Amino acid sequence: MISSSKIKSVDFYRKIPRDLTEASLSGAGLSIIAALAMMFLFGMELSNYFTVSTSTSVIVDNSSDGDFLRIDFNMSFPALSCEFASVDVSDVLGSNRLNITKTIRKFSIDQHLRPTGAEFHSGPVPHSVKHGDEVDEETVEGAVPLNGVSFDKLSHVYPILVVNFFAPWCYWSIRLKPSWEKTANIIRQRYDPEADGRILLAKVDCTEEVDLCRRHHIQGYPSIRIFRKGSDLREDHGHHEHESYYGDRDTETLVKAMEDLVASIPRENQRLALEDKSNITKRPAPLTGGCRIEGYVRVKKVPGNLIISARSGAHSFDTSKMNMSHVINHLSFGKTISPRLLSDAKRLIPYLGRSHDRLNGRLFINHRDLDANVTIEHYLQIVKTEVVTRKSSREHTLIEEYEYTAHSSLAQSIYIPVVKFHFELSPMQVLVTENPKSFSHFLTNVCAIIGGVFTVAGILDSILHNTIRLMKKVELGKNF
Repeated sequence: MISSSKIKSVDFYRKIPRDLTEASLSGAGLSIIAALAMMFLFGMELSNYFTVSTSTSVIVDNSSDGDFLRIDFNMSFPALSCEFASVDVSDVLGSNRLNITKTIRKFSIDQHLRPTGAEFHSGPVPHSVKHGDEVDEETVEGAVPLNGVSFDKLSHVYPILVVNFFAPWCYWSIRLKPSWEKTANIIRQRYDPEADGRILLAKVDCTEEVDLCRRHHIQGYPSIRIFRKGSDLREDHGHHEHESYYGDRDTETLVKAMEDLVASIPRENQRLALEDKSNITKRPAPLTGGCRIEGYVRVKKVPGNLIISARSGAHSFDTSKMNMSHVINHLSFGKTISPRLLSDAKRLIPYLGRSHDRLNGRLFINHRDLDANVTIEHYLQIVKTEVVTRKSSREHTLIEEYEYTAHSSLAQSIYIPVVKFHFELSPMQVLVTENPKSFSHFLTNVCAIIGGVFTVAGILDSILHNTIRLMKKVELGKNF
């Protein structure tokens, strides 16, 4: 059995009897200073323990989201009709997608960017429109030419008024003219405007009747519009809602389409064309001349372009009257980050997210200072930021965000004006990692603070005490 005396021999903290110790004023002062120093250093260490530390590095992009990048956008175009607005994507690898509709939504807006109705459904765009072969034949005028006054008068007289808005210089208008005039003559013979009075085919030259075409938001030529008496009259200044015809443009198809329209109207009592049971290719025409385009597209992670423009395979556009001014309500790259994750990431890097959607709310307006044919380009350089947060030594949350810089310019072009977003991704990415701190490390530092301050204070007290004693001995020696 081990005796208590042997156990006491390993005591590292041997005690000195209290009556053998001596208290001093200098020792008391040093003790107070040491205690305050311990408290201060403990507070600093505790603050450092709760402070998040990160390490930032630049590495080659090793994205976990695949080879494609999502682009979300919401833009308003006060002078671009939803009827012809097209979203296109291209890249340096040769990919070229035109008029994307599956993930895109369009809403007609007025000049103050306010929506004027439900979503505009443009429907499938035909790859080609059939035309007649009567181009070289002598054309016999059959359609009634209209101006602003005669249009308002006749639109209230005939249950169905079909108008060809054209431009004499337009290639597609020239191709349509023989078929349209021939169709007008055939319909006039079968449904006499005076005796029958159910339908009338007319035409408007948009180079002469500029105000009339602008009132009906004509941006592409030719545009065939179907006006219905009574059913389409709006309270807003008497303007008419109407439909656009998108079918083939040969005489046979046009005549059949007109007869289908007439078939819905009984001849004997000339009732208004309130219902349409015809099976012709037509869609509601836009109520206003502006369009809000929203949605997303997926692109390859290579330099490319997102282009928004007026596009049609069977219409021409007067580039001198096109204005691609726009407001970017939202533009971002990558997956949408939840507010909770974003706030968690901002705890690590407060500046995160400032360049995620830096073009939001920006206006790019062409005030016609540069004349016509103005293309607006945005050059975007995209860098991926990856944030790794750790809740413990094993658990971690990965946040991926794409931030970008933007430079914009307005320039004249010999082609049709467009809005072009040229994007280029950096091959490098920024990796921000949270460095967790262990509680054992915190305890070690606290012990080091207490022991270190106590030891240093003891050394200082010993030096001070011995110095005072030496000085007293010197003074006593002088006295003797």
